Amino acid sequence: MIHTVKRDKLFFAFDPHLEPALRVSQGQEVLLETHDCFEGQLQSEADLVESLDWDHVNPATGPVYIEGVKAGDVLRVKLLEVSVADHAVMVTVPGEGVLGGMIRDMETAILGFDSGNVVFKEKVRIPVKPMIGVIGVAPAEGRIPNGVPGTHGGNMDCTLIGEGTSVFFTAGVDGALFGCGDMHSVMGDGEVVVCGAEAAGTVRMKAETVPMPGLPTPFLETKDLVATVFSAPTTDEAATEATLRMARFLTDIAGMPLNDAGMLMSLVGHLKFCQVVDPRKTVRFEFPKWVLGKYDYQLPR
Repeated sequence: MIHTVKRDKLFFAFDPHLEPALRVSQGQEVLLETHDCFEGQLQSEADLVESLDWDHVNPATGPVYIEGVKAGDVLRVKLLEVSVADHAVMVTVPGEGVLGGMIRDMETAILGFDSGNVVFKEKVRIPVKPMIGVIGVAPAEGRIPNGVPGTHGGNMDCTLIGEGTSVFFTAGVDGALFGCGDMHSVMGDGEVVVCGAEAAGTVRMKAETVPMPGLPTPFLETKDLVATVFSAPTTDEAATEATLRMARFLTDIAGMPLNDAGMLMSLVGHLKFCQVVDPRKTVRFEFPKWVLGKYDYQLPR
């Protein structure tokens, strides 16, 4: 049985005091219906960002309380299916994003779909690759707006977070209080104009605890790689900590000698930007799973 959380069950900040929209057992499948990051406020190219109600930006669906999860547990969220609506929206905003100092005109673009592609202004066709921008669990204390990424997750805008990926979090509270939203039909690393192809969609997932004490979360596993993710006020800080966290994973959990880990990180690891436009910048360090196999390590199934 799949439990559904409709897109009217929203929250705008990760908070340990949120009332659950749904309670499920570990391993039960849940379908979350999500809005785009503007909560559907931009429906045509005449609708500009200046008309937005900013209290209704970056909504996440949920939260979902997962029975048996205790504060401090490592929670694995498996993204079984991620799909998006048949159109998306993009904007430019003077003063916002890396190019904000150059951009003079506010614009909204509605992007249609055709045969599995996002169509940009009838000129460029880009293969659809759905991913989730906002995803996370409640922190142990305090209220963190959905637009702010951190160790709890939040608006990491990582292009790896799509169908088939497992995302690991450390639960801040019992039940974890998981939620997600801000989906994209496609997005490039960096999200340099503050948005990707913003779309509504659905996420089918299941979550369960895994015995991985000390895992540096948020942590990602795809078919081919693992990645540490970190957010900080500057890209330098985020890049340094994402790298150090991968080193700690490889040595403390995967059991590699430190010198081996460091040399292999330089040989086959990849340090990449997720987003550089939020109040905290997000960077990831990717490492191939086939190398872990050479050291007789694999993640829990």
